[in-house]
Amino acid sequence: MTLALLIAVPGALLATRALSISALTRGGRPAWWAQALRWPVRGLLIVLRSVPEIVWALLFVRAVGLGPTAGVLAIAITYSGMLGKVYAEIFESVDPLPTRALLGAGSSRLAAFAYGVMPQAASEMLSYTVYRWECAIRASVVMGFVGAGGLGQQMDLSMRMFAGGEVASMLLTFLLLVLLADLLSRVLRERLT
Repeated sequence: MTLALLIAVPGALLATRALSISALTRGGRPAWWAQALRWPVRGLLIVLRSVPEIVWALLFVRAVGLGPTAGVLAIAITYSGMLGKVYAEIFESVDPLPTRALLGAGSSRLAAFAYGVMPQAASEMLSYTVYRWECAIRASVVMGFVGAGGLGQQMDLSMRMFAGGEVASMLLTFLLLVLLADLLSRVLRERLT
């Protein structure tokens, strides 16, 4: 998820109109050159999220071999597209007045983002990020069955050896991880509000 965030956050910032000075000052329409720069980033986010993580995993197994590296890269690529798209939409859905006021007062775009957009968007972003982390935990099981490492691969080996106790232990571990993600999401949202 860390790799996904490293791609998603800059992608979302480039794909959103929330910090476009021309969009904030000219009645909501960004300049033509800003729109032309935004479309390739949006296209990249579409490509990254349109290919399922299992397909990316199969491609990365061929490229880097069996093991967890293929699974990590597959999840990072797919989820960066998903997170980037949703973050951009969250940024665009916040009230533009604080951002407009900050930019009008001479603030930099980064400061306008930090103080005008992020306080409004943080709880939604956090909630969605933790949800995607929970999805990544579940997806990692599937990745293991195609040779992309992790607990899913260990579960596959245990099932082939008819080690029911080990499989049950791993399933309980995944259940606990999902419950932990749910609890973490609830605690973090309560602290933000």
